Amino acid sequence: MLDFIFAVNHPAHWHSINLSQHPSHYAFHNRLFGSDFVTRIQRISPGVWFNAYVPMNGVTIKYGVTTLDNLCSDLLSWRSLYLAGRMHKPIRIIKDDARVRLTQQVNLTSALRTALLTLPEEFEERDLFERISGISYGGDPRMWLPAENRAKIRNIVSTQSPQFRELYRRLAVGLPGVHWPMHSSAIKQDMSPTARSNHLRKLPSRLLGGVNERYSVASSHASREADESAYYLQMAGYPDLSSYIEGELKNIVRGPATSQSIKGIISAGLGQSIRYSASKVGKWWRGGP
Repeated sequence: MLDFIFAVNHPAHWHSINLSQHPSHYAFHNRLFGSDFVTRIQRISPGVWFNAYVPMNGVTIKYGVTTLDNLCSDLLSWRSLYLAGRMHKPIRIIKDDARVRLTQQVNLTSALRTALLTLPEEFEERDLFERISGISYGGDPRMWLPAENRAKIRNIVSTQSPQFRELYRRLAVGLPGVHWPMHSSAIKQDMSPTARSNHLRKLPSRLLGGVNERYSVASSHASREADESAYYLQMAGYPDLSSYIEGELKNIVRGPATSQSIKGIISAGLGQSIRYSASKVGKWWRGGP
C-alpha cells in the first residue's frame, strides 16, 4: 500500500471537494456528517486525517490530510513527531513547496543530531539509519502491541540504505566533528562536551525542553539561566543524557500516536479498522522477535 500525505491550506474546503469527487474514500458515517465533522476530527492531535485502503489506478493507497502549518510546525519543533518522524525516512515530494523544503532540511538535521547524541564514538552507517528510523516509533503503542511488524525499522533500512545514505551523508559531514569517508560505512564522531553541547542546544524545542526538565530534576548543576554555555557543556557530559533523550522521544510520540490510532476507528469505520488491524497483526507475527 502506497502512503501519501497531503498538506493543504484549507482542510474543510479540501474535504468538501474530496467528499464530492471521491465519496467512496470515506466511511458512510463520515459522508453523512460531512466535511466540517471530518475537519474537527482531523484537528485532534496529531492533526491528521487518514483514508486507507483506497483503490487508485490499479494500486491501493492510504493518504493522510493535514495543514501546511501543522506539518511545518512538527518538522521544526517535533511537537508530535507524527509527521516529522515519517519524513525522517526517504520520501518523494510530489509538489515542491519552499516552506516545506526548508523546514524538512531542519527536520533531517535534527534527526541526525539526535541520533548522534545517542550513539558511541564509532559506529556503522546502518546503526545511524536505524536509530533515525526508530525516533518516531519508541513510544508508539503499536510497537509493543501485536499491531506492527516487529522488524519494521530493520526492514525500512535494509531496503533503502542507499537512499538513507544520500539523504544524510551530506548533512553529516557538514557537522563539526563527524568523520564519514565517501566510500566507507564506518562513522566517527567527536565525543567531547563541546561538540555534543553544540548538537544538544540545536535539538527541536519540544525535545530539548523535555530533556532539560529531566536533567534539572536529576542534576544539582547550576541553572541554565546563570550560565547557558556552561549548563549545556555539563549536560553534554552527563552519563544519562542518552537515556533522557530516548525517554523524552517516547514521551513525545506516545500521546499523538495513541490518539491517532483511536481516530483511525472513527475515520475508517469499525469494519475497515478490523481489516487494517488484522493485516498489522499478521505483519507483527511475521516480523519475529
